[in-house]
Formats: sequence, structure tokens, C-alpha cells
Amino acid sequence: MAERGHLPPPTKHLCCRPGYGSGCRPGQRVATTAAAAAAAAAALGLLPLGKTQSPDSLLDIAARKVAEKWPFQRVEERFERIPEPVQRRIVYWSFPRSEREICMYSSFNTGAEDPAITPGGATAGAAPGGGADTAADDENRLPFRRGIALLDGGCVDNVLQVGESPAGTALVIEQEQHTIEFIGCFPPKLNPLEVHIRLAHLPALPTKNIQVPEQKQPHEWVCAPDPTAGASIDDENCWHLDEEQVQEQVKLFLSHGGYHGSGKQLNLLFAKVREMLKMRDSNGARMLTLITEQFMADPRLSHWRQQGNAMTDKYRQLWDELGALWMCIVLNPHCKLEQKAGWLKQLKKWNSVDVCPWEDGNHGNELPNLTNALPQGANANQDSSNRRHRTVFTRAIEACNLHWQDSHLQHIISGDLYTNCCYHDNNENSLFDSHGWPLWHEHVPTACARVDALRSHGYPREALRLSIAIVNTLRRQQQKQLEMFQAQKKELLHKGVTSVTNLEGWVGHPLDPISTLFSSLMEACRVDDESFHGFSDFMENVGQCKSLEYQHLPAHKFLEEGESYLTLAVEVALIGLGQQRIMPDGLYAQEKVCRNEEQLISKLQEIELDDTLVKIFRKQTIFLLEAGPYSGLGEVIHRESVPMHTFAKYLFTSLLHHDAELAYKTALRAMRLLVLESTAHSGDMSRPHHIASVVPNRYPRWFTLSHIESQQCELASTMLTAAKGDVQRLETVLESIQKNIHSSSHIFKLAQDAFKIATLMDSLPDITLLKVSLELGLQVMRMTLSTLNWRRREMARWLVTCATEIGVYALDSIMQNWFTLFTPTEATSIVATTVMSNSTIVRLHLDCRQQEKLASSARTLALQCAMKDPQNCALSALTLCEKDHIAFETAYQIVLDAATTSMSYSQLFTIARYMEHRGYPMRAYKLATLAITHLNLSYNQDTHPAINDVLWACALSHSLGKNELAAIIPLVVKSVKCATVLSDILRRCTLTTPGMVGLHGRRNSGKLMSLDKAPLRQLLDATIGAYINTTHSRLTHISPRHYSEFIEFLSKARETFLMAHDGHIQFTQFTDNLKQIYKGKKKLMMLVRERFG
Repeated sequence: MAERGHLPPPTKHLCCRPGYGSGCRPGQRVATTAAAAAAAAAALGLLPLGKTQSPDSLLDIAARKVAEKWPFQRVEERFERIPEPVQRRIVYWSFPRSEREICMYSSFNTGAEDPAITPGGATAGAAPGGGADTAADDENRLPFRRGIALLDGGCVDNVLQVGESPAGTALVIEQEQHTIEFIGCFPPKLNPLEVHIRLAHLPALPTKNIQVPEQKQPHEWVCAPDPTAGASIDDENCWHLDEEQVQEQVKLFLSHGGYHGSGKQLNLLFAKVREMLKMRDSNGARMLTLITEQFMADPRLSHWRQQGNAMTDKYRQLWDELGALWMCIVLNPHCKLEQKAGWLKQLKKWNSVDVCPWEDGNHGNELPNLTNALPQGANANQDSSNRRHRTVFTRAIEACNLHWQDSHLQHIISGDLYTNCCYHDNNENSLFDSHGWPLWHEHVPTACARVDALRSHGYPREALRLSIAIVNTLRRQQQKQLEMFQAQKKELLHKGVTSVTNLEGWVGHPLDPISTLFSSLMEACRVDDESFHGFSDFMENVGQCKSLEYQHLPAHKFLEEGESYLTLAVEVALIGLGQQRIMPDGLYAQEKVCRNEEQLISKLQEIELDDTLVKIFRKQTIFLLEAGPYSGLGEVIHRESVPMHTFAKYLFTSLLHHDAELAYKTALRAMRLLVLESTAHSGDMSRPHHIASVVPNRYPRWFTLSHIESQQCELASTMLTAAKGDVQRLETVLESIQKNIHSSSHIFKLAQDAFKIATLMDSLPDITLLKVSLELGLQVMRMTLSTLNWRRREMARWLVTCATEIGVYALDSIMQNWFTLFTPTEATSIVATTVMSNSTIVRLHLDCRQQEKLASSARTLALQCAMKDPQNCALSALTLCEKDHIAFETAYQIVLDAATTSMSYSQLFTIARYMEHRGYPMRAYKLATLAITHLNLSYNQDTHPAINDVLWACALSHSLGKNELAAIIPLVVKSVKCATVLSDILRRCTLTTPGMVGLHGRRNSGKLMSLDKAPLRQLLDATIGAYINTTHSRLTHISPRHYSEFIEFLSKARETFLMAHDGHIQFTQFTDNLKQIYKGKKKLMMLVRERFG
């Protein structure tokens, strides 16, 4: 607990619990006389009916007084002989009487989750749930409350302590006959219960007398506070803090690296620190010191720094909470100077360690020291402000120079009646506003850190008073900024650029000022007044200020008529979310901005809007729209300002049903994303005189740009959905999307969303929204036409589907302008093909005339594409033009014109086969001959993919007749050098008569062609020559493992040689020549002799 000298006056308690006399078990009634007296007292309203009141014995009273003043250790050391009954009663009264304190130290876990051990053996548990019912359930599930239920149910007498076992079960320690017994309710799945109690300085109750049920076994954990109501004699704390255990637990959780719920358990430890601070328990600072030491000793810090890796996001958030807690510690309004000096020394020590995490993640900033806004600390910490990187402890170090002695500040937080209606100073830093209400001019995050410190240290009333003063100051500042902008509006609008008005944004700030104010004000809305009187001794040690002449008004006069804490909370959240602020450097800082904005908006969404809150929304939205560079929604903002998409979406949905015009104006203004504007000016980087010019002129590195663009897309989608059926609104939203969204994928998503909304099954299609969808689709196609995008084919198909849904004129329009939307391949293979499909005709319910008109447009498109890209579109054009003779002939002519220049042999062969399939063999022959002229088949390409096409072309020529075959063979001989391919063609030509399978019933004489005459003689000579050249080429680099393959090759060559009338002689000469030239290859030549002689 806090230092004994600072404790509030003890509450007067009755000598014993009502109904629990020294001779009665709970629930029993005492003597009849006592019962009658109790009934009389109940009738007078002094006691509940059915309860009795019995005074404690003199022994109990004396033991209680001893236990209140002295730790049991001192009693043991000073008095050697104490009767055992007296010892037992002193021990009994040595346990603290405050149920709130006992619950804090003994109960952390609200359920059956894995426990996390906390100081002094307490067990950590779940964070408080949301809502009153959830909070009540959590409270009832605390092991302490379950232990109290056991006590109230009469399950135990002479209770020493109610606590919690390591498994999270209720644990009641009972003293009876020199024994401590455990009485509890144990869950069925927990067998055996593992319990062990450490009894410090308690020789009267030796450990051997601690009785545990037989089936239960001891465990190593400590799970109850020190039963002597104190640590050592010299300690200032009323409760024992097991430092070693805290260190081990934090070390264990950190070693898990974020797994097994360790991050949650560490957050619970932080919550316990805040709970201790709220109880003004000095163990809170000690416990946070122990936690910080373990965090600083985490070996992962040095590893991450050496490797240049960023720490995980959850781990980074734990460090943020650590820094915020130290900020609360050093801003304790009642801490001693020597305590603050000790904390400052420790913080500087941690701050100087190389691995100490930086405030904004792994990306350091160079912001000036803006924390010390009061005169007392303006120049007091230059060594910290000159550091290149601010660590998580820098702000706490700077806050050590802040104090609470300012008289104006003390008057604000110490009373509800502090005003001065006669105060007429209207300068920027005046102490009162025009109503005479107090203002507090301080660096906003620092002022809000004071609020957080007051709340954390158990001063909710004082925190609320300061919060109201800060919010009133912000509202006055808003009005001043609006007046400043109105005076400079023409100049700024003419320039089109503006300066940076806020170097530090309040949303995403390390001190989280807006959430602090919001929580403080919302807390006042949720709780009753009694909760604010828990500690009312704030001014007890601060000292009284000199009395000034002020007009005293009730506290509620600090709010406008009709306002409440709730409206004030909502308004300050809107002020913070709408603040114009520069996007910070670094990935983590930027992610934190997005995360905190979404968290604050989610809190606002839990509030049901009424007429009063709608007025606040209107008021703040209008200001944000008119405040120029001071607002994120102003008409002129800095190019690198944080976008307002997420906030504007919330404003839009909140205002839509109350003020649609204002809602759309806000959302349309927020759609801009200036950082992506390629035509943006370089920007006026000049600053007002009160802002330090420290932001470097750089091209921004927005690591969260993809998230920002997705939020921009969500805002646009929300407007499109709301504007369905309103032609003017849809056109306005469409223009905004086309102007401000730069991502083709997001525009495509919007187009798809609009299409889905327009074609809902329960209503007729919305033609206006369909047109918007089509326009967005057209823009996507134009944006991605010259860039690579793997979704292009999907986009093209969807666009045709959308145009089909609108009608024939939409399809005709995209075909007329295809060259601005599609590549020739896409236009023919997707657009024209889909338009001419039967499904499209059925969908559009077209008559014959309309069908022909649409088909004519598709054929025209196909011919245009074929002319522009014949290699890829010629075949599609021929296919689409089959039913129109003129168009088909035109497409064929385009192919012929391109065949000699731009088309490859494979494309020509494909079109030639198509022509044969359609019944045009002579056209196929023509294209095949053109294809062969483009081909070059070398001697070793016996697996070339074009071989089948060459064989097909020769077969086609052979089937057409001798003249066609004679014309194509020279081309084949010129283009094909592969012996096996040539021999294959030669054999096929000698097996059948040319023209035997010709078309149109044309038949020849039936004679086979002679190998001694043209054209086969030329083919035979070329084949033999190819075998000779191939043989020499193979022998140049042949290896022994290929000898057998070479002999087989010679065997095939001999078959071709023998087709000539003197082939045997030629082959013999050929082999003899080989033996002479390659006589060095003895083994190979021996194989040749064995096979061929």
C-alpha cells in the first residue's frame, strides 16, 4: 500500500461482523436477549432484520490494536513469551481488514483459464469484460468472491484469509486448534488440487500443522499473501511483494515469445499495476520496476537490433503500455521528490541501453521535446531532447520535470466551483474563456497524461475536472483556428497548398491523449457519484493556494446548455479524429495511427445517437469542413496529411439519416488521397512561428498505403450503396471515384460492388447504378491497358457482362471504342466472341435485325483487330467472319498480307489446318507453303514441334496432285535439313499415287512417282546428303556410350541409300570413306565392319 503517512483516515468499523458472535457459527443466532436487541435495532434501521451484534472480547480488541500498529515480526522479536491464544489472535488480526485490498492481491483470474501468477502469490486473470452484466459476472467469478460465498454460507469459522489457489479456485484459510485448513470448491477436472502456503514469521503455527486434504498434493507455487500483514520491519508497504516470483513469471511469459497467451498474461500484469496505483499502493511502482527489468533483459532485443528486424506488433504494444505506465508513475501528484529522483535515475539508466526500444518502432524520429510545455521544464531536459531517437522511456524522463504546483492547475482539479466571469483576457493563452470557465493551456498529450495519471492514482473526480478544462480549451482553440483560416482563406485557396499545422497527431500518439479524455468522460457517464468519492484527499499534501476572487458556479455550468459528459466525450473524440496531422515515419507508427483510429471509432459506435449527439456531430462536422489546414477535412490540407477515409465513413453513416447533404459533403471531401496525386505541387513547407521546422522535405514512404487505399474504397462503396436510386448523387460519387482512386483493383472492386447492388434479386435492376458500374469498369480497362495486370481477362469478361445487362447500345459502344479499352487479342477472343454467343442473344431478347447489326459490329471489330495484330487475331477473325463471305475473304487477305512479314510458321500452320478443316484445301496449301518458307529445321532437330506440320503439309500437297507436290518439295528441301524427317517424307510420297485422295472426285492415272525423276529425285538426293552430313557431324563429338545408337542410325541411312538405283555402291563408298577418315575410332569402326562389312 501507499506510504503509511499518506493513507486516508481509517474507516470506522464495528467490532465484529454482524451475526457472527464469538460463540456462534455463521448463521446461528445468539441468546434470546441478543436476538430481541437485534430485532429492536433492525426496527430502528440500525441493523438488518435477522442479524445479531456481539462485541469482541478484550483479547480480540487488544490483538487487533497490536496488529494494526506493529508487524508480527516486531512482536516476535520484542516479546519472548506470548501465550499461544494471544499469538493466535494477533495472527488473526494481522491479516488486512480491507476486502478491496485482499481481493486485489489474492484474485486476478475470473475464470478457469490458465492462471498467471502475480505478486505475493496472487493469480492473474482475465481482463474486465465489456458491459455492466459482464463486469458483474466477472466480479462474482473472482476466487475471492467465491471464497466469501463459502464464508457467508457457514462453511468455515475463524477465517484468516480468503485467496486463490494456483488453479484459480477459491481458497479459504481457517485457523482452528493450532492448524490452518484449506476449504474450497474444487472443479472435477482438477485432481489433485496443488496447493502450498508459505507462512512467514509464524513460529506459533509450524508448517507441519498445515493440513491439506489427503488426496491433494503440495505444489511449488506461493498462492497467498504474507499472513503477517507486512513484509520486514523497515519496509513501507503493508503487503509483501514476492519480487523473485514476479521476475520469474515475467521472464517465463517473455520466453514464450507471444505464444500460449503470454501476451495476454503480461497485459494482465500491467492491469494489476494500474489497479495498485489506483489503490495508491506503492507496490505498484516496485512491481513495474521488476517487470521493466525483465523486459530490458529480454535476449530478443539485442537479436532484433543486430539482425535489423522489427519486433512483433503485440510485443511492441507491450512496450508501449510499459512506457505509458511509467508516465503515470512519475506523474503521481503525491510522490516524494526522492522517489521521483530514484525513478528518474532508473529510467535514464534503461534509456541509455543500446537495445532500449524506440518510441516509434525501429524507425527513429527527430521531433523536438514538445512534452515539457510548462515554463518549469522548457529548458530542463536538453540532453534528452537532443537524442536522435526517442525511446519508450523518453517521455517519462521528460515528465519527471513536470509538477502539480501551478496554482491555476490546482484550482481546476481541486474544486467544482472555480470560475471568473469578470475575466476578459481574450489572448491565445488566457486562463478563462468567455464564459469565465477555466482553461488549461499545455501540450495536449502532456495535459492528457496528467488526466491519465490522476485516474490511475485513484482521483477520478480530479481527472474529470481537468478533462473538462482541456476539452473546453480545445473547443476554444478550434474557434480561434477557424477565425485564423477565414482571414487567410483567399490566399490559401489561391496557392492551393498549405503548411504543416500539427507535427504530432493526437490519434496514434504514444500517450494516446484522445482516448484518455474519452475514457475519463465516459467513465463519468457510466458510474454513480459515489465511485468518485473513494479518495477525496487530493489536496491533503499538495498545499493550499492563495485565495483569489472568483465567482463560484456549480460544476455543471462548465458545460453548454443541454451538454453532458457523454456529449463532451463524443465531441473530443470527433475533434481528435478530425485533427489535421502529418503521417508519421516508420511502419509501426503508421500502423498505430490506423489501429488507434479504428479503436476510437469502435468505441463511438457503441454509443446510440440521439438528437443531442446528432447536434454535436453536425457542429463538429461543419467545423471540420470549414477549418482549412487545421482540419483533416479542410478545403486545403498538406499533401502528406493522414487521410480521413475511415473517420469520414463513420461520419457518413452516422449523419446519413439526419443530414444527408452534410454526410455526402463530408464523405466526398474525404475521398482525396493527395499523396498519390502526380500533379501535386512541391508544397509550401513553411511553418507557423509556433511550430518547429523539423520535418524533412522528402517523398513520403507510406507503408500502410494499401490499407489506406482499401479504406478509401470502403468509403466509396458505402456512398454508392446509399446513393442507389439517386441519379445526381451517383454521378457525384462516380466523379469523385474517378478523380481520387488511383488503384485499378479497387476501382474494379467498386464496379463489381455497384453491379451487385444494382442487380439485387428482390428488385428491378437500377439502370443508373449499372451505368456507374460500367463507367468504373471502362476506367479500369483504360488504366490497365498499357500495364501488366493478371486480372485483365477477368475484368474484360466482367465488363462485357455488365454491358450486356445494360443493353445493346452499351455493347455496341464498347466495340466501337475497343482500341481504348482492350488489346486486339482481348477484343476478339473475349469481347467479340461473347457478343456473338447464343447466350448473349438470348439474354438481350434480340430480333433478327438486331442480331445482324450486333454481329456486323463484332465482325468489324474482329477485322480491325486482325489488321492491327494479325499474329494473334487472324484466326479469331476468320472464325467470327465465317458466315459473312465478304468479311471472311477480307480476313483471309489480311492473313496473306501479313504472312510474308509478321506471322510465324506456327501461326500460319494453325490457320492452314483451320482452312483445310473448313473445306478450303487450296487456301490451306497456300498458307502451308508460306509457313514452310519461314521454317528452318537443322540436322539434329528430329523432335522439333513443327515436324508434324511439315508432314501434314507434304501429305496435303501429295493429296492435291503431282504439281502441288512438285512445288512444295523444293521448299521442304531448302528449309528441312533433318535426315530422318526427309526420309519419312520420301517414304510417304512413294507409298501412294499423288492425287489419289484428292478432292472434287479428281483422280490421276494411278501410277506411282519414280525416284529417278523430279520431284522425288531431288528429295532423295537431299535425304542422302542429309544423312552424310549428319553422320560426319555426329562422329565429330561421339562418345562410346552412343556407338550402338550410331550403328542404328547408319542402318536407317542404308535403307534410304538403297532406294536409289546405285544406292548400294554409294553406301559402300560412304562407309569405306568413314573407315579411312575415322580410323582412330577403332572400336566404332570395328562395329561398322561387323554390321556393314
